[in-house]
Amino acid sequence: MKYVNRLTVIAGLLPLTLALPTYAEPELFVAPYGGYSFGGSSFDINELDANKAETNNKQSVGIEEASHYGIMLGIGTNDPGNIYLLYSRQSSELKSGGLFTPDLVASLDVDYIHLGGTLFFPSGDFQPYITASAGVTRMMPDDWSTETRFSMGIGGGAEYRMTQNFALFADLRGYATFIDSDTSLFCNEDQCLWHVTSDVMWQVQANLGVKLSF
Repeated sequence: MKYVNRLTVIAGLLPLTLALPTYAEPELFVAPYGGYSFGGSSFDINELDANKAETNNKQSVGIEEASHYGIMLGIGTNDPGNIYLLYSRQSSELKSGGLFTPDLVASLDVDYIHLGGTLFFPSGDFQPYITASAGVTRMMPDDWSTETRFSMGIGGGAEYRMTQNFALFADLRGYATFIDSDTSLFCNEDQCLWHVTSDVMWQVQANLGVKLSF
């Protein structure tokens, strides 16, 4: 029950409100990582004409699978757990059409900028964990406007401490980006590409990284 209550706190992103009279040692950490992003779900759109009026051309658009890199900066708590700021970037492509013959719409960079918390279940140097975060997703296609949307993440993984100040970790994280289903997406000075008819875009990341503590 104790861990269930803590999981509820993390899922609600309330670790920032936890009382922190002392910090776990060492206090600060930096954790660079890399991995692979899976497209997850696509979002449904209606194409717009030059007058920003909807056409009858309805289709699904998705982000292609691609590698990514990122970094976390954080501080340990004595739960045991931590609070962190995460930045991740994926250079990919936005494609539409069928599964086997997708059409390239634009090159696309996807950033996640999140504030999150982690709860560990220590077993010696091996430390499984669960994590949750919230922040924004930035989608930046070539020649079109940058779109910023609220997003949330949840995941799980394990950390292995090699020394007191150095650890290896691996995890899976799922991200849900909330897209307004009544808005235009990706515009320039002359026109917008689409009217969106989906509410949520999902992505999954598989990560490997190192953690340096101070």
